[in-house]
Amino acid sequence: MPRPTVPHPPTRGVVARPTGHPGYSETLPRTPGSVATARSLVRTALATWGLEQLADAAVLVASELVTNAVQHARSDALRVVVTRPCAVCVRVAVVDKSRTLPTRCEAAEDDEGGRGLALVERLAVRWDTDPLPWGKCVWAELEAL
Repeated sequence: MPRPTVPHPPTRGVVARPTGHPGYSETLPRTPGSVATARSLVRTALATWGLEQLADAAVLVASELVTNAVQHARSDALRVVVTRPCAVCVRVAVVDKSRTLPTRCEAAEDDEGGRGLALVERLAVRWDTDPLPWGKCVWAELEAL
């Protein structure tokens, strides 16, 4: 039996490769060095999909989400997941075993940190946290224009 076709949103001039592999993911140790590995995973996925124009923003989002998990989660590992919900959208997600939901802070001018989720909010078309029975998934979606 043929599968029904699902219409995709218009691509607004973006030329992207077919979705191919449904996603990329990697389990990483909860260490600062995992931020660089997550950035590499995001760049690889976007290059494979022909969505390099999202790379800088998506890499920054991944850096912030992984950094938050490294600083606040209390498990030994975290999981980075990069998926493509539609032809011109990319979702970057970080899963950890902490049930504590992230909160957006207002950093003072001289604070060294506290701006991560504000950056994610600015770069992403949407972001949220999905509670899981054993932790949470913090994700952000970016869209090529």
